[in-house]
Amino acid sequence: MEIGLHAADKNKRFEFGKNWAAFLANVGESHIVEAERSLQLMLGTQSLEGRRFLDIGSGSGLFSLAAARLQADVIHSFDFDQHSVNCTAELKRRYYPQAAYWTIEAGNVLDKEYMESLAEYDIVYSWGVLHHTGNMSRALENAIIPLKKGGCLFIAIYNDQGYISQFWRMIKRIYNFLPSNLRFLILVPVLLKNWSWKTLRDFLLLRPFHTWRMYTKQRGMSPWYDVVDWAGGYPFEVANL
Repeated sequence: MEIGLHAADKNKRFEFGKNWAAFLANVGESHIVEAERSLQLMLGTQSLEGRRFLDIGSGSGLFSLAAARLQADVIHSFDFDQHSVNCTAELKRRYYPQAAYWTIEAGNVLDKEYMESLAEYDIVYSWGVLHHTGNMSRALENAIIPLKKGGCLFIAIYNDQGYISQFWRMIKRIYNFLPSNLRFLILVPVLLKNWSWKTLRDFLLLRPFHTWRMYTKQRGMSPWYDVVDWAGGYPFEVANL
């Protein structure tokens, strides 16, 4: 379901799962530990024991894995993108192959019937996902459906920055309309914009690439794959909160 997308864009959404698959090849203990720490910090707890965790748009599966390591009683991971589903399943295979309490499947947050079919969860987690569905308002409404009364809705969406947001929406559309062998025309400028000053600063401070290396400390993510995700992340919506 691709509600909210312009007809010409329906086959031009960014393939998040393929980017996550490349990221997964480099995932190690440091990434997982930082993902755990992120959940602990944001939820204000050291353990998820006794709680049910729903991962909407599980992507690489890193945060579902973090929930498993924090001893969540039940974990349900789903994603619209089959490659992302496969990534999450791969992390489960590597670390928790026998975990019957962790289920993974393809699903669509825009599908109200699907969301109503889910059980109730203490934590509904969807970081950087709902604004990429093509209909953010419906995604937000549906994300609340399986949330247990008194539970925690844990999401991140883009803030509206006016003309800056409009500029990035245009860039993302262009990226996805370009053939893959020409996408470097977008990636290289985005990489330079995001990292040239930080890299120069590190060299001037005699600590080459320090910021790049330390990026993993931010939720266990990868600077390069986040650049690709940012350049190509379409559909793209923003919110006024």
